[in-house]
Amino acid sequence: QVQLVASGGGLVQAGGSLRLSCAAPGRSFSTTTMGWFRQAPGKEREFVAHIRWSASSTYYADSVKGRFTISRDNAKNTLYLQMNSLKPEDTAVYYCNTDPPTTRSWGQGTQVTVSS
Repeated sequence: QVQLVASGGGLVQAGGSLRLSCAAPGRSFSTTTMGWFRQAPGKEREFVAHIRWSASSTYYADSVKGRFTISRDNAKNTLYLQMNSLKPEDTAVYYCNTDPPTTRSWGQGTQVTVSS
């Protein structure tokens, strides 16, 4: 399986926004439920959001509901996570994967750091 490549992270002040992207070089995930996950320092990786293959259904962790929006462009084989009203507790490495996730698809993730 090909690792998924997340990008778009960075350093932002609290209240700011970032948009993450996820690509799958050489692989199509247009018929798969896709998700975003994150891992903060010293904590286990946790679910953030997922989106069904048809984009007709999304689901969010309570901690990000109303602030984050997951979307996908199947024609571009790309997954997105728009993050608004960021908080310091959103600081983590963000990963994309199928949902349920597959071990071999974990990539390096992208670091999001929110300063207070």
